Amino acid sequence: MNHSEVKTMTKVTSKMVVVPLDGSENALRALDYLSLVFGSKYHLKVVLFYLLPSLPQILIEGSKTSDEVARKFTELEKKNRAMAQRILSEGKKRLLDKGFKEQAVETVFHTREVGIARDICNWSENMRADAIIISTRGLSRLKAFFMGETANKVLEFNRSCPVWMVKGAVTRKNVLLAIDNSQNAMRAADYAGFILPGTDAHVTIFHSKRDLKRFMPNGLIEEFPEFQKFWKHKAGEVVAPYLKRSKEILLKSGLKENQISIKLDAGSESAAVDIHKEVENSDAGTIILGKRGCSDVKDYSMGSVARKVLYQASDMTVCIVP
Repeated sequence: MNHSEVKTMTKVTSKMVVVPLDGSENALRALDYLSLVFGSKYHLKVVLFYLLPSLPQILIEGSKTSDEVARKFTELEKKNRAMAQRILSEGKKRLLDKGFKEQAVETVFHTREVGIARDICNWSENMRADAIIISTRGLSRLKAFFMGETANKVLEFNRSCPVWMVKGAVTRKNVLLAIDNSQNAMRAADYAGFILPGTDAHVTIFHSKRDLKRFMPNGLIEEFPEFQKFWKHKAGEVVAPYLKRSKEILLKSGLKENQISIKLDAGSESAAVDIHKEVENSDAGTIILGKRGCSDVKDYSMGSVARKVLYQASDMTVCIVP
C-alpha cells in the first residue's frame, strides 16, 4: 500500500521540479542549487519527494498470522512515515529560509515499489514534471539512496524528463549549453529556452569541433595537413546553423541578447575535456546537453560525450535532456 502526504498547493505554477531527498545533507545540496540558479521568485512548483523503505515480505506475511507481529509492523510503519515527514519538513524549511513561499513547495512520500530509481522516474513522468534535480551522494556508501549508482539509474530509466545531476557544491549561476548537429541537441536548446528565462544566468552556446585525430592516425594528418584544415572548415560549416538556431530559440523564449554568447572551439581529441575547459572560461556552474549526440549508437542508454562530461564534473550540475 502506498502512503503519501501532499501539502496542498493553492496555485499550480508552470514549471514543476522534483527533488528526491533521503535525509542527508548532501541530498539537500540540490535545494541550495535550486535557490542559487532559480531563486525564490522564479515561478516553480518544487516537489520534495521521499521513498519509504520497503519492508521484507516475511514481515508483511507474518503480520497476517501473528497479532504481536502485526502490532510491531504497525509501529514500524508509523515510524517510517514520521521519519519521512521529518526529512521532508527539513527540506521544506531549507527552501522557506531561502525565501520560497509556503505554497510553492509540496512534499510527497511513497512506499518503494519497483526500486528507488524506477519509482522516482515513474512518479515524475506520471506527474509530467519538468525536471528531476538529484544529488549524486547521500548518507554513506552503504546507506545512500542517491550515490552514483542510483543517480545513474535515474538517467538510465528516465524516458522523457530532463535530469539535473548536482555533483558537489555548486556556486556559479552561469550555464553552458553544449550543442552539436543532432536533433537531441536541439531538444536541449528547446529545454534551455523553456527553463532558463526568468533567471539572470548567462548562457554560453558551445560546440567543440571534432579533431581529425579521432578518425585518422596522427602520422597521416601531419603528412597531409591540408586534410586537417579542410576538416575544421567543414566541421564549422555543418554545426553553424545549429548554433544559430539555438540562439534564436533562447531569444524567442525570453532570454536577453546580453545573456547569450556563442563559442565555437577548434576542438581537441576529447569533446568532454573541451566542454569542461569552456565551463571554467565562462564561469559556468551548469552544463546542459542532450543524452545522445549526432554519432551515438541508438542502443546506448547515454552518449559517450554525455557520460564523460558527467563523470568529469565536480562542484557542477549536469543537466541531461532525453
